[in-house]
Amino acid sequence: MSHAAVQEKPTPVPPPENKGSLAGRSLPRWAPAGFAAAAIVIGVAVGAGAGLDSKIQWGLIAAVAFVVISYTVTTTVENKRQAKDRLATSVVWVCFVLAMVPLVSLLWTTISRGVKVLDVYFLTHSMAGVPSFEKGGGVYHAIIGTLEQVGIATVIAVPLGLLTAVYLVEYGKGALAKAVTFFVDVMTGIPSIVAGLFILSIMLMAQLQPAGYLGSLALTILMLPVVVRSTEEMLKLVPNELREAALALGVPKWRVILKVVLPTAIGGITTGVMLAVARIAGETAPIILLVFGNQLINSNPFEGAQSSLPFYIYEQYKVGSDASYDRAWAAALVLIIFVMLLNLVARGIARWKAPKTGR
Repeated sequence: MSHAAVQEKPTPVPPPENKGSLAGRSLPRWAPAGFAAAAIVIGVAVGAGAGLDSKIQWGLIAAVAFVVISYTVTTTVENKRQAKDRLATSVVWVCFVLAMVPLVSLLWTTISRGVKVLDVYFLTHSMAGVPSFEKGGGVYHAIIGTLEQVGIATVIAVPLGLLTAVYLVEYGKGALAKAVTFFVDVMTGIPSIVAGLFILSIMLMAQLQPAGYLGSLALTILMLPVVVRSTEEMLKLVPNELREAALALGVPKWRVILKVVLPTAIGGITTGVMLAVARIAGETAPIILLVFGNQLINSNPFEGAQSSLPFYIYEQYKVGSDASYDRAWAAALVLIIFVMLLNLVARGIARWKAPKTGR
């Protein structure tokens, strides 16, 4: 038998690795946490070694190190495409952390200094008979003033803003709609002191006495454009198919707006209203000009001077004593809690009134 050459199949050669493909080695899920830990160590080591006293500088060094480590390690282990994605993600995380630092610092400072005098007595008593430079007194009169002034402004601004937004989205055409849009944009940038001066001029011409409702009118001017703009954007997000389907059934347009458009956008509208309320809840300048402040409890916003939480904070901080500083921080904490409760209520209403969706 002749010796026949046996041809063996050649061993397959693996294709060269494509640096731009998505397949290949990948970092574990805990890699970003490891990068962050390594960056913190580097930031502390470099900051301490260089004699930097500011912890902000340490944090900035750690942020830069986190981005560099993420990109370098991802390029080495995975590929350049994944490294670019990791770089963008790292920058987003760094920006988020940098944005959260002042917020967390503000909350921590307010809570740590506000809890010193925040108790039931502080919430249920006014400053009647208590010298501002001594301990004691409370914020009850300021809470009443804030609730009444913000409440009156909300009652006025929300219907006007809602109807204006409905007109602009559903009916507005031509020069009138453009003029309304222009003035709403202008009002959005009006400083609070200007709104206060406008109402103050009316008060002086009409020879009116300082009262809570005058401050509410100035707050209404500040609140109205926020309500209009937020409601307008929410109404624009409602699909036109819903309107067309309802109109095709012969439903009048006003009923379509009332029963279809507004319920669909109620979640966003409520959120916008709460943002507007939070916008005016901390205004101080109009209250100083128009309400004048009051150490006593005044439950009538239409007669006599009133106080409010922002004015109370300004008033106590101006005194300059340790006791007044504590009361100012406690009132600031009460104001933050007030705004947070408003947002929780808004979320609850939005969830309750949101249109039900089936499976």
